[in-house]
Amino acid sequence: MSRFAALFALALTTAASLISPASAADEGPAYGPELQGFEYPFPVERYRFSSQGQELEMAYLDVKPSNPNGRTVVMLHGKNFCAATWEGSIKALTAAGYRVIAPDQIGFCKSSKPERYQFTFQQLAGNTRALLASLGIEHSVMMGHSTGGMLAMRYALMYPAAVDQLVLVDPIGLEDWAAKGVPWLSLDGWNEREKKVTADTIRAYERATYYSGNWDASYEPWVQMLAGLYRGPGRETVASSSARLYDMIATQPVFYEFEHINTPVLLLTGGKDTTAIGKDLAPPDIRAKLGNYPVLGKEAAKRLPHAQLIEFPDLGHAPQIQAPARFHDAVLGWLQHPETGATLTK
Repeated sequence: MSRFAALFALALTTAASLISPASAADEGPAYGPELQGFEYPFPVERYRFSSQGQELEMAYLDVKPSNPNGRTVVMLHGKNFCAATWEGSIKALTAAGYRVIAPDQIGFCKSSKPERYQFTFQQLAGNTRALLASLGIEHSVMMGHSTGGMLAMRYALMYPAAVDQLVLVDPIGLEDWAAKGVPWLSLDGWNEREKKVTADTIRAYERATYYSGNWDASYEPWVQMLAGLYRGPGRETVASSSARLYDMIATQPVFYEFEHINTPVLLLTGGKDTTAIGKDLAPPDIRAKLGNYPVLGKEAAKRLPHAQLIEFPDLGHAPQIQAPARFHDAVLGWLQHPETGATLTK
């Protein structure tokens, strides 16, 4: 049985358990600290480089189209995602002629998780820039989802001449959570939270936030992908890396620099997305005001100099997975005919 067939079978079992008294949610595969044992849908390449005095490996996908149009899209995953979760988008874009580069950032998924590493969005952007340079790619479309959206904005601010167009898919960081009242959490605090991660907690969060309260068996392989890291022998390393990445997200806002992003931007938001890092730490009155993407998207689009906003009122934080046909139709249309200033509903 193939890996995807096995996980799909597990998905069906788990979906059934959601409505049964005895859940088997925490049963499943265990993967190594660099997702050893979990197969990606495309061949995985490795970029080896030195950073902060350490020898590292960045895993990435380089998927070439049958009929190239001469353009490259670089896809930046979110916090709870990996390069593999772009599978549907990679197929849609390569079918349209785009070459796709999808890296696993350092600290994530199949890439190195160095214990002594200062995670910053600037460092991750610099790593990505070095990867693209090693492949001879001077400029590209940058497409970032969730945390990858924050990274894509930082990349565009650092390397504006290297970004042809910027696609932001439900990016986090459209508000400054600390300024709105989310309490600071120490690195030790983040680490303790990460040690409690299970398939149950991942699924519950994704169901509520990513998929607007809905669930489909096709989402389950991505739950097991993450849960398998926390079941595996490298769980302490994974938790430590994840904690430092959450600290990076919470303390390094890009919110105040939107006006300096001069690249054409497509901002896509789900109307039922409520994502806000550390929301559960905030008092109830503040918590209720966080992650309001219908408002945040419109406010961000007004501040970005060359932005078009496309809203999906019925979707959550991951429209590329929840409604791929609608999502890819919107993205491909804009890539081919970018127009600024309009707000559209899909």
